[in-house]
Amino acid sequence: MPRFSRRSFLHLSAAASAAAAFRGMTEPMLAAAARRRLPHAKDAVLIDANENPLGPCQAARDALAAIIPQGGRYSDNLTDDLVAMCAQQEGLKPDWISCTAGSTPPLMLTVLAFTSPQKSYVTADPCFETGMMMAALAGARVVKVPLTKTYAHDVKAMLAAGPDGGIFYICNPNNPTGTVTPHADIEFLVANKPKDSIVLVDEAYIHLTEATSSALDLVKDGKDMIVLRTFSKVYGLAGLRCGFVIARPDLLEKVIARGQNFMPVTAVVAATASLKDPAVVPERRRINATIRQQTFEWFSRNGYSYIPSEANHFMLDTKRPGQQVRDAMAKENVMIGRVWPIMPTWVRVTVGTQDEMEKFQAAFQKVMKS
Repeated sequence: MPRFSRRSFLHLSAAASAAAAFRGMTEPMLAAAARRRLPHAKDAVLIDANENPLGPCQAARDALAAIIPQGGRYSDNLTDDLVAMCAQQEGLKPDWISCTAGSTPPLMLTVLAFTSPQKSYVTADPCFETGMMMAALAGARVVKVPLTKTYAHDVKAMLAAGPDGGIFYICNPNNPTGTVTPHADIEFLVANKPKDSIVLVDEAYIHLTEATSSALDLVKDGKDMIVLRTFSKVYGLAGLRCGFVIARPDLLEKVIARGQNFMPVTAVVAATASLKDPAVVPERRRINATIRQQTFEWFSRNGYSYIPSEANHFMLDTKRPGQQVRDAMAKENVMIGRVWPIMPTWVRVTVGTQDEMEKFQAAFQKVMKS
C-alpha cells in the first residue's frame, strides 16, 4: 500500500470533499461537547467523559518531557516506530495499521468511505453517537437497533434491519452501557453481512475487560473488518490523542485516503512508552475493576439499579429524568455523564478514583433523597 504523506491532508480531490465534510461535522460536535460538560469549579469531580483519572503512566510522562525540545520537528520516523511496535505485538504487518489522533477521526472517515445514500449505517441503541452523526451528514440511512436483554449488540436484528448496510458498527465494550458482545456474535455478523459492507468494531475499551476477546483475529483472517483502538482510555492519553485504525491494506487505504495528517510527537512518544510497559494494562484494569465493583456493591446496598459493566463507565437508573439528576449533581460539584434518548431515566457515570467515587456516592445520595 502506498505511503501517504502526513502533511498532505488534501492531496486527493476526494480527500478535499471529505475534509470539508469532516470540518463541518467536527465543529458542531465540539460545540456540543462543550455544552455537555457544565461549568464547574477546579476541584469538581469529573466523571462524565470516560477519561482515566490516572492519566499517562510514568514512562509516558518521562517520554513527554524528553520530546519537548524536538517539538519543532515532524519526526515521521517516531510514528513509523510506533506502528511497527503495534504490528509486532499484534502479529500484523505494519501496512495493516495506521496511526491516528485517537479513534474518533478514523471512525468518521470510515463512515465517509463506506456509507452513502445507498449504503446505510447500522448500529445499536444506545451506542456511541459519532458514527450516526457522520452517516447522517453523508446522506446515509441511520439504522438504530435496540440492544439485547443482556445489553449486547443484537447482531441478528442488525442484519435484518440493514439489508442495505454499508457499515455494521459494534462498540465492544459498548459506550454507554459498558457491556460486551460475544466474539461469536461478531463472527456471525461478519459471516452473514451483505456483500461489499464492512463490520467496524470500536475497541476503545477492550483493554478494560477480560470478558470478551478482540476482533483482531478476524482482521488477520482477511475479513471485511476494520478495528479501531485508542490510547485515551486504559492508557490515560485522552488529551494527547493517539490511536490506530487496523484493517486489510485495501480497506485501510479507503479510510486514510479521505484524510491523513501528521501525528503530534507528544502523543506518539507517550503511546510508544505505554506500549513498552507490560504492567500498565493489567494494573489499570485491576484498579478500575476494583473501584467499579465497590461502587456497584454500594448501589446494591442502597437500592439503586445499574447495568453491570466491563468498562470504565456504567449506566445508572435515576428513576426520574436523567438530565435533572445530572444538573443537580453538578450543583454538588460532581459532573456525571449524559443521557441517551432511548434511556431517559438513566445516566452514564465514569469510574473515577476511590476518593472521587466516594464523593459521587455522597452527592448522589443527597440528590436522590432531595
